[in-house]
Amino acid sequence: MAEPPGRLGQGLARLSEWADAHLGLLRGLSAGAAVAAVLLLARSVRLTTKFTSALDIPVEFVEKNVKLRGKLHRVTEQGLEVEHIPITIPFITAIQRKWQSEGVLLVRLAGVEVAPSGTAWLQRELSPRQPMWFQLLGREGSALECLVLVNKGRFLSMCLNEELLSQGLGRAARIEGLPHESRLYWKLHKRLLRAELKALKKNKGIWKEEKKSERIRDHISSSKFVQRLKQFVSWFRGS
Repeated sequence: MAEPPGRLGQGLARLSEWADAHLGLLRGLSAGAAVAAVLLLARSVRLTTKFTSALDIPVEFVEKNVKLRGKLHRVTEQGLEVEHIPITIPFITAIQRKWQSEGVLLVRLAGVEVAPSGTAWLQRELSPRQPMWFQLLGREGSALECLVLVNKGRFLSMCLNEELLSQGLGRAARIEGLPHESRLYWKLHKRLLRAELKALKKNKGIWKEEKKSERIRDHISSSKFVQRLKQFVSWFRGS
């Protein structure tokens, strides 16, 4: 049954009165929704921005240790040259592609002093355009200090920082960019030291070479000592 016109009119009148009484609230909600929409759009734009320089990355991304996705271009003595692959949001990404520049980021393995054999291993094991994730830990000039993860099989990932150390292809070093007293610093540093210890115990990579060098030095020192001893005995007998 249709509602009587009088009752419908009363309902509309009450709704109008409520709207008039709460006009400020409604305006506030509208303004709040508009601000939220702008913030969401700004956040989306930042997440979909392709970074081609370390200096382009917002400070808070580094401070919050954000993980970024990328693909490898090449391995150099300075680090990994990685192309950043941002999150794709259809409408926003289509617009951004018109003005985004091309370029690669210089990514260094944080907390690792890479040996020449380590650089050679990376060049051999990583394929061009290899997908990877790099977690921002610090920024030094045009380089990013990162934990770098690559897929190993279907469900596993490998941290290149730890892998190099466990293979004896580098030495554990200070993690540049992270506060030395922070909890994250010591958590990661312990992981890297454990990886280095594995190689040290098994005499792998640079540690095997170092042991060999020590043995040679010991042998040379021992030979010199024997020669001096013989010289002393000869001198003693002759006197």
